[in-house]
Amino acid sequence: MRNTDFILNIYEKKNSLSKLTTQLLYGENFTIQKNYTNWIKIKSKYDNYVGYIKKKKFKPKIINTHKINKLSAEIYKKPNNNFKIKKQLSFCSFISVKKKEKNFYKFDNYWIKKKDVIPINKTENIFSKIKIFKNVKYKWGGNSFKGIDCSALLQIFYKFNGQFCPRDTKDQIRYFKKNVKINNLKKNNLIFWKGHVAIVISKSKLIHAYGPFKKVVIMPIKKTINRIYKTADLKIIGIRRID
Repeated sequence: MRNTDFILNIYEKKNSLSKLTTQLLYGENFTIQKNYTNWIKIKSKYDNYVGYIKKKKFKPKIINTHKINKLSAEIYKKPNNNFKIKKQLSFCSFISVKKKEKNFYKFDNYWIKKKDVIPINKTENIFSKIKIFKNVKYKWGGNSFKGIDCSALLQIFYKFNGQFCPRDTKDQIRYFKKNVKINNLKKNNLIFWKGHVAIVISKSKLIHAYGPFKKVVIMPIKKTINRIYKTADLKIIGIRRID
């Protein structure tokens, strides 16, 4: 099946008050594991993540042709700037283009500006756009412009480039196997603590969705390591190279 909600919450249990474990973005595919009265147990096609969503009608899977190339993209009812609607598509949402008109693409019952999407098979340097998430709200289980957590900030750029990456930090640290020493940090290295991950963006700085600051922040590496140790009593458990 294909998700056509702009952001679809996936919960740990059949209860919207239970923990939000992750989200599906527009155009992502999933399989139905089991139907309940008001809920559906699903498995994400991309990372095999299992959870519960509220029951509703979903559309069958189709071939996506394009992906959203900016933090959030405006959506229109007609191919005209005067017909913008309130909803937006988040970075790495997928669409299937059905029609072109002027500077717009049509998908499903909506229109989007051509400049906001790129072909789905186009790839980029893995974290080249990661700074677009700076100051986005921290949200446990989130993976969109409305809120994101640390492991999703890592995963979403692999998804964007058509590559696999696990959803949770405990699986990510096992998936990326090439170890790096603390005194040999380089851009795009991954620093792991128990339940947390940050991405190195330069010799001295990293970026992460940081719960205590309630947003995605760029911080000095040494200061971050010291702060996490002092405030959470957590030491680094691994540093990984992604190539």
